[in-house]
Amino acid sequence: MHEILGNLTAGVVVLDLGCGEGSFLPEVTSATVVRFDREVSRGRSCQTGFVQGDAARMPFADRTFAAIVSNHSLEHMDDLHGTLGEIGRVIAPGGSLFVAVPGARTLTDRLYRWLARGGGHVNPFTSPGETADLIARETGLPHVATRLLCSSLSFLNRRNAVHPAPRRLLLLGAGHEWSLFLYVWLSRRLDRMLGTRTSVYGWAFYFGAIGAPIDTRTWANVCIRCGAGCPAASLTSTAASHLKSCGIRTYQCLSCGAANPLAEDRQVW
Repeated sequence: MHEILGNLTAGVVVLDLGCGEGSFLPEVTSATVVRFDREVSRGRSCQTGFVQGDAARMPFADRTFAAIVSNHSLEHMDDLHGTLGEIGRVIAPGGSLFVAVPGARTLTDRLYRWLARGGGHVNPFTSPGETADLIARETGLPHVATRLLCSSLSFLNRRNAVHPAPRRLLLLGAGHEWSLFLYVWLSRRLDRMLGTRTSVYGWAFYFGAIGAPIDTRTWANVCIRCGAGCPAASLTSTAASHLKSCGIRTYQCLSCGAANPLAEDRQVW
C-alpha cells in the first residue's frame, strides 16, 4: 500500500476502511487519515480521525478521498456489493485504491477459520482474476496490478493472540515463535522443491491512479511477529541477515526485531 500512501500530498484525505487498530502508521503519508470501522477498538473511540459506521452506508460526501486502503477487510463485509459501490462513490476522480484479501483455498486462511470458528470471513475469494474484475466493476476503478501475498501465520503468535487464546492453538505450537519460525522455513522450501503453495496467503490489488511503480514480485519474507513483508534483496544487503541459527540463515525484522528464516523471493508462484 506504500506505493499509494507515500505519494499522497498534504491537504488530501485517505480512508483506512475496516481498519481495526489501523492498517498503517500515520507517519507513512502526508495525507490526513480517516479510520473507519463498524466496531470500536479499545481506546479508538476517543481518538481523532476515527468514524464508526457501516461500510455499505458510509457517512461521507461523494468524491471525498484521494485514496482508500482496504487491508484484509473485504472478507468481513456482510454487504460486499454495497461496500464496493460506496468505495466507488466516495473516492475522488483520479483516486487510488489498495485492497488485500485472503485466498479462501489457502492453508493459512483455512487454519485461521478453523482456529477462530470462521473468524468473521463471510466472503470467500478464490480467484485473483475474478476478485480483481469484481472490484473494478463495482467501484468503476481500473485494475492496475496484483501481487501474491505470503503468510507467516503471525496471527497465531501468542504475542498477538486474544486472551484467553483458543485451546485449538495448542495443536499449532501454542503460538510460540519457534513453531512459526519452523513453519516459514519449511513451507518456503517445500514450495520451492515440490511446487506447492503452503506459503501463500492471498493477494494485494491496486486500482486507479498509482503514483509509483508497483513491485509485483512475491515477497517470501514475512515476519512471524508483526507480519511485515520485505523484499529479500533489502535484507541480504544489510547486517540484519548475517545471523545464523542451527545452520539456517536468518534475518531480524526491520520493524520489530524478531528473528525470521531468510527465503528467496520468487517472480511467480
